Amino acid sequence: MSVKTKICGIKTPEALRAAIDGGARFVGFVFFPPSPRHVAIDTAKELALMLPTGVRSVALFVDPSDEQLEAVLGHVQIDMIQLHGDETPTRVREIKQKYAMPVLKAFPVRDAEDIDRSSDYSGIADWFIFDAKPVNADLPGGTGQVFDWELLAGRHFDVPWMLSGGLTPDNVADALARLSPDAVDVSSGVERTRGEKDEAKIRAFLSAVNAL
Repeated sequence: MSVKTKICGIKTPEALRAAIDGGARFVGFVFFPPSPRHVAIDTAKELALMLPTGVRSVALFVDPSDEQLEAVLGHVQIDMIQLHGDETPTRVREIKQKYAMPVLKAFPVRDAEDIDRSSDYSGIADWFIFDAKPVNADLPGGTGQVFDWELLAGRHFDVPWMLSGGLTPDNVADALARLSPDAVDVSSGVERTRGEKDEAKIRAFLSAVNAL
C-alpha cells in the first residue's frame, strides 16, 4: 500500500521540518482566523519557501471571499487550495478556474448522505477529503473527532480522496486496514495542545503510515 500523507495546520519551521523529514507529501496552512491553527500570511510565505520539490503546499480556506483568496494566493507560494466550508459546486469551479490550481473539497461526515454529496462535485474538485462532522464544535474541522469509517467501505470516487478526522499515530494503521484512501490527513492528532504541533507525534504518525 502506498498512501500519501498530509500534515495540516503547520505554523512553525520545527513542525514543517518534522513533516518534510518524515516523508509527508502535503503540508497544510490554515487561513481561517477562528481556528487555533490559523497562520499569518507573512509566516506562511516564509514556511512555503522552505518546502522541497515533491512536497505540496495546501492553503485551507472556509467559505473564502475573493479578497481573502487574493490576499493569500497573491503572496504565498501555494500549490493546492482546500475548501473546507459550504462552498457550492459553482463556487468551487469559479475558484479553480480563477487560480488555475488543483482544488481539494472537504466533506464533513456523519452519515452516508454526507458522503453522497460528493457526487455533486465530480468533475469539478480534484480531490475529496472526508472529515468528521463536528458535534458541538465551533470549527469545521480539526476537532479530533472520528466518524464511522465503515461508511466509506467499498466506495469508489472518480478523483483521489483523503481520509481525515481524528486520526492519530495510534489509530491510522487500523484505519488503513479498513479503507484504501489515496492519502490520510492529520491535524489535531499530532498536537501537544490545541493548535500547537508536536514534532515527535508528527514523526510517529508518518512512521506508522510508512510502515504499511
